[in-house]
Amino acid sequence: MSIQFEVERTAKVNQQDAYHALLDIDHAENWMQGLVKMQRLDEGPMKVGSEWHETRKMYGAKATEHFEVIQLDEPNKIVLRCDGTKGTTGKGEYIYTCIIAPGDDTTQTKISLHGEINKLTGFTKFFGKMMAGTFKKACAKDLDKLIDYLEK
Repeated sequence: MSIQFEVERTAKVNQQDAYHALLDIDHAENWMQGLVKMQRLDEGPMKVGSEWHETRKMYGAKATEHFEVIQLDEPNKIVLRCDGTKGTTGKGEYIYTCIIAPGDDTTQTKISLHGEINKLTGFTKFFGKMMAGTFKKACAKDLDKLIDYLEK
């Protein structure tokens, strides 16, 4: 059984700009909270199979996680996978699906982020259910900061 959450926001930017900003890890320091560094593990434009290490400072400590692009449908959808076994978390699989859709008018874009946490067992599964709200709040803050960055 997976743990799921969803965050939705509307931005006053076009769909293409929102899509590219979500994949632009070279400029994530402009909006991503607690970001220490991004280390790309491949080169060239983002594509299915692109990977990177993302290090953030959370709760006073640095945590590094391994991310991979598993699906792209420009400019509509981005699916990322965080393999917890390859990072500080040490457990789990975290899937982040971003749906980028036209908003109510031509100057707006709706961004929906669906998070899914899988492969937790025992105590971590129980703890993960309790932390779903924390993951949702963190993702909401990231989306809010991204939108502020894009709308400036």
